[in-house]
Amino acid sequence: MSGPRRQALLIAALAGYLALVARMTLRPEPAEPETFDVVREVIAWLADRGAPVTYDGVEAVSNVLMFVPFGVLVGLLLDGTRQRAAIVVGAACATSTAIELAQRAFLPSRVPTVQDVVLNTAGAAVGLGLLLAAQLWLARRRREPGPSPEGAGPAHEQGEVRRRARP
Repeated sequence: MSGPRRQALLIAALAGYLALVARMTLRPEPAEPETFDVVREVIAWLADRGAPVTYDGVEAVSNVLMFVPFGVLVGLLLDGTRQRAAIVVGAACATSTAIELAQRAFLPSRVPTVQDVVLNTAGAAVGLGLLLAAQLWLARRRREPGPSPEGAGPAHEQGEVRRRARP
């Protein structure tokens, strides 16, 4: 799919994604207290079994993962644009900064941090990197020749037909 329909679908997907991000980040409380209890229990269970997992680590990874779709969707919208990486990373940084500033100004129960901006921006860069890797892989697959017919090869292509010895 290409053209205006593809663009419209990508814009709709980005709008839906940003609405979800706004819902998660711009509510007075980050989540229900029971959610944090479950997360802490899972982390404790994993730590008891030797997994090097901490609450801060889970939060950091979550901040990265939350912005991976941003990198993919904005990267797709800007496909073929010069400076695509700089635009995606800059837009992610600006979006995350706006979220943190809104939390600081309007949501006293939230804790805005520069670390969140850095991790969100890194997540968008990871998303763009995954997109670029996927696009490169697909482009290479399209260029690779398919399986050749039996007997085809350099000799066959030059008009020499190889004959198999019969047992």
